[in-house]
Amino acid sequence: MSKGANLPVDSPDVRVDLSWAEGAGGPDIDVSALLLTDAGQVRNDGDFVFYNQPLHASGAVRHVGKRRDGAVVTDAVHVDFRSLESAITRVVLCASADGGVFGQVRDLTLRLFGTGGGYEIARFEMQADTETAFIGGELYLREGRWKFRAVGQGYASGLAGLATDFGITVDEEPGEATAASVPPLPPGPPPAATPVPAATPAPGRPESVPSAPPSGPRLTKGEERLPVDMRKRLSLRKEQVAVSLSKRGAAGISARILLVLDASGSMSFLYSKGVVADVVERMAAVAAQLDDDGEMQAWTFASEAARLPDLRLGELPEWLRLHVRVGEMSLFRRSKKPRKGMEPGQVDMRTVGIQNEEQKAIAQVRDFVREHPADAPTLVLFFSDGGVYRDAAIERELRAAVEEPIFWQFVGLGRSNYGVLERFDTLPGRRVDNVGFFAVDDISTVPDQELYDRLLSEFPDWIKAATRAGIL
Repeated sequence: MSKGANLPVDSPDVRVDLSWAEGAGGPDIDVSALLLTDAGQVRNDGDFVFYNQPLHASGAVRHVGKRRDGAVVTDAVHVDFRSLESAITRVVLCASADGGVFGQVRDLTLRLFGTGGGYEIARFEMQADTETAFIGGELYLREGRWKFRAVGQGYASGLAGLATDFGITVDEEPGEATAASVPPLPPGPPPAATPVPAATPAPGRPESVPSAPPSGPRLTKGEERLPVDMRKRLSLRKEQVAVSLSKRGAAGISARILLVLDASGSMSFLYSKGVVADVVERMAAVAAQLDDDGEMQAWTFASEAARLPDLRLGELPEWLRLHVRVGEMSLFRRSKKPRKGMEPGQVDMRTVGIQNEEQKAIAQVRDFVREHPADAPTLVLFFSDGGVYRDAAIERELRAAVEEPIFWQFVGLGRSNYGVLERFDTLPGRRVDNVGFFAVDDISTVPDQELYDRLLSEFPDWIKAATRAGIL
């Protein structure tokens, strides 16, 4: 094919191969793909598929990886049109050169293969000079039919410059001209207060959770140091948590609360709008009511999981400022140098990545519980916006956790695919049901009382079942 030419693609899926002949001292080249809407932009950083995020949440685009045949290296991306979301109308096929320019490699060729790589649809030989990023071609939808266009456009500003043209957010580092990073994330506005109904135990329960007599909100270490408005919200919310437990016949129970926050690329909007900060403040009330030590352990995860500093209730405003963060992943660098400007205790979010790997966070939490046993059961509040695709690995972790004193409450923050998390309640072969799940389209619109009712609806039943089974 010549530059600018196009042709129809009738195969339901394709593999895009970029190959080149390595030369002495030449750059390392990596293939990637950008999934675009009609507006010519990604919806979020999750629509960028590359070596650090090799599978799109939809499963439709996958970075296959490199293979060598003598001096010829090939890197590839697989695209399944049948799995592409309806909002995606273009898939741009890119490459970046690390440690040199494209002019240092020979025989730069893009080839398009049909189903299973069984036959060649197109071949496009390209010429390059000082470019450090390249668009080889694009797959695009026209009148219900997918087509391929040979582009051959280079960028001297690297993959960061190319990607920002399509809406990818790149973290800013000293001395580099990149797109602005996500701004500091202020806490969201305080939610409207919800009237608290009278606490009445649920009638007709054949069995109740062993509990203390019904009582109001507990006094929690450190809450007196909170700003007045935050302290008032906390007090009201603790009452609402107590009401939710009373409805389940579980007034006065104690539990250790652990918090897990999704920091994948698709969560960027929820962080930048203060939604996640507001969620953390609302969950602090759960910890304050069920565990009066004034501390909550927390994790964040994306491609990797990382333990955050303990959330001490009296330091909540500063903890939100320092640790409720996302979007700092350096998409285009493999540098392991510490990020400049980090404050003590902060996690370098570049090391966390932007992909969904829930099973890694689950494994870290399980390790923590084993290494730090507690008298009270553990309730894990796990927030994710979906894009779950490691179903088998997640299921293995949660099945193995059945015999542990942990209840896993997953909360979905949107309409994405939640995979095995949605189906876990129906999976057989467990002595007790140790997992709860619900999803909300917009958690910021859910009143506190409704949120706590849903959040704590299954935990008391698990305590009873786990006690009978000898797990507690």
